[in-house]
Amino acid sequence: MKTVVPARAAWSSVIREGETLTITDLYGNQAVDFLVYDAHDTAVRYSAPDTIQAQGGIFLTTGSVLMSGEHTPLMTVTADDVGRHDTVGGACSKESNTLRYGHHTWSQHACVDNFLAEGAKYGLGKRDLVSNINWYMNVPVEQDGTLGIVDGISAPGLSLTLRADRDVLVLVSNCPQVNNPCNGFDPTPVEMTIETAVSSTGAGA
Repeated sequence: MKTVVPARAAWSSVIREGETLTITDLYGNQAVDFLVYDAHDTAVRYSAPDTIQAQGGIFLTTGSVLMSGEHTPLMTVTADDVGRHDTVGGACSKESNTLRYGHHTWSQHACVDNFLAEGAKYGLGKRDLVSNINWYMNVPVEQDGTLGIVDGISAPGLSLTLRADRDVLVLVSNCPQVNNPCNGFDPTPVEMTIETAVSSTGAGA
């Protein structure tokens, strides 16, 4: 099942255990903010500290396991054309936009708005939002420990694939940010592809 998520829009789906989700950066340099929860108990949710500790680094790529706060696996990155994705940059909000870029940005749509609107469909609210993953976002750590948000290292058509390690609920904000280079100052669509688990009786069909 393929779905094109428009620029600046939200998306969500339940991904069953063993199914895969492929996120394709259709036009290049588009950040995709991402949260994941246990589909049957949303109190079990993605934990950036557990994920970073488990893999010994802050960047995600093939083999990275998205861990819950209970230190149990939610999803695993099984393929990655880019090689590095952000776990520490967080989601843009009206408040952070105002602080970073000035009060004139207050009315601009932000990822937190997308997460709240999409999460409300599943009974989730503000207190259910945690530090998120930013697929395709380039956030280097400088020598003094500060974070940069710079031009992405993705390109048109590059993708990554995640396998669900249990039934999970995925929330996505196709980032609407226009004040820094995370989207090349021009948000663009991305594609979500859900594929069913390979049958144990099939040979990779």
